Parts: sequence; structure tokens; C-alpha cells
Amino acid sequence: MATEAVVLAAGAGSRFGGGKLLTAYGHGVLLDGALAAAFAAPVRRVTVVTGAEGSRIAEAALAHDPSVQIVDCHDWEEGMAASLRAGIASLPPDAEACMVFLGDMPRVPHAVLKPLCEAVRAGAPAAAPRFGARRGNPVVLSRDLFPEVMALRGDVGARIILDALGERLALIDAPDDGVLYDVDAPEDVED
Repeated sequence: MATEAVVLAAGAGSRFGGGKLLTAYGHGVLLDGALAAAFAAPVRRVTVVTGAEGSRIAEAALAHDPSVQIVDCHDWEEGMAASLRAGIASLPPDAEACMVFLGDMPRVPHAVLKPLCEAVRAGAPAAAPRFGARRGNPVVLSRDLFPEVMALRGDVGARIILDALGERLALIDAPDDGVLYDVDAPEDVED
């Protein structure tokens, strides 16, 4: 199954005060954590969707790995739905699934990536990790859900689509809370 990865990195990070994904984190910048997970996933290629800080985000992504694809989301101000649509629209016609990473989630455990993809390969329309009773990210969406993603509007992600799947959504237990950890404010950045 041809699975692609999309890293959503188009937002302005306004709650953070701007520049969130380029903030120092670990041995690089915050975006590096999401990129490391995306490149560790069993995917054919990785695409980063840029927007608010397009050229700076693209530069950081290409510094992480020159093979990354860059897609600029011109209507990023609409919210996450625009970024998600841009990422899905950029996929090659033979893409059968897409693993969606959020640029502000630097601690996704790599151990959960293969099981997520395998669940969709086995027939689930989508798969998401969970830690405890909470569903997290990244998620894998099968091609069958791409039209629903393309219909999303506003500052919403795929949550409404995943919720509607009910029992058909494959939930994969994660080894730690990295599938829940995201950075919204400066105080969220771990030392």
C-alpha cells in the first residue's frame, strides 16, 4: 500500500506568540520532532505543508532532510482544514493512505507508527493512537476518506471524520503520552 506522510506546519502559532515551530527544542527546532517521526514511518515520502512562515519552515524542513516535499497552503489563515486539504491535494494519484502529523507534536513514539499503517493496510478506514482513554496523533487516513477531508472547512482537523467512524476507527495503544503532547504556549516547551 502506497502510504504518504503529511506534516501540518502552516499555522501562525498565535497562542505561542509566533515562531512556534522554529523554537529551540532538543538539539534543533520544535518541527524536527514531527519530521523525525514522519521520516521514521513506513511511508513513501514526507510532505510538509507551510503557510504563515512558509520560507522559514521550508528551510528548516529541507535542512532536516533534503528529500522532503514542500507544499504552500495559501489560505492557511482559514485554519487547520485548509492545511489538511492542501496536504491531501498534493498527494500523488496512487496514494492509498496518508499519515498526518502535526508540526507541534515533537514526541510521537516511533513504535506506534508501523502498527497505525498496518491497521489501515488491513482494511480499517483510519487509525489513530491512544494513550490511556485519550485519542492522539498522528492519524492514518485511507484514500476512501480523502473526499471527506477535502470538504472540511475552518479551524478543524480530521476529528469529526474520525468520530463518525465509530467502531471502524482502529485505535492503536501507544507506549507513552507523546501521541498527546503538543506545544501551544512557551511554557509547554520541555527543558
